[in-house]
Amino acid sequence: MSELTSVDASIQNTERHYFWDIIRTVPDFPKAGIDFYDITPLLRNHVDQVIDALLAALPEGLLDEVDCLAAIEARGFVFASLLAGRLGKGIILLRKQGKLPPPVANKSYALEYGKDTLEMQDDLPRAKVLLVDDILATGGTLTTAYELCCSAGHDVAAALVLLDLEALHDKFPVPVYTVLKA
Repeated sequence: MSELTSVDASIQNTERHYFWDIIRTVPDFPKAGIDFYDITPLLRNHVDQVIDALLAALPEGLLDEVDCLAAIEARGFVFASLLAGRLGKGIILLRKQGKLPPPVANKSYALEYGKDTLEMQDDLPRAKVLLVDDILATGGTLTTAYELCCSAGHDVAAALVLLDLEALHDKFPVPVYTVLKA
């Protein structure tokens, strides 16, 4: 597995962002020993603020280099769609197995609570992409998304996540920009 790295963004580790008062922590979900960070309450009334914060986390000029966003199922779809609409950029979908029509490229990976497979359409024009997801935990999904994009011929510029659980992962081959860290 690749090592992961996070890059400091607009919200410093010493600041407590008001998003933390809205995000709900669900203990022992989806299995014992896992704390699930539920961001759905944040999405109910603060979508514009979340998108503003995600954009502020990115370094100046990065979006000029990116052709499109690579959205990771499922909550990465929400962020990538809203960002793409605001930026006028396209989206490549990285979905769970069996959800996209062929031809697809796929890659299986281990989760902290099981196993899964990501797929993407394999006949898309090659692009420079920004990976977008909600939470970076152990890094299995983000690493798989990175490797899948690269194997399909895309150039991954960086990754963007709302929440980075820094203690659960190592370094990543491209910069990871984030709004919140835990």
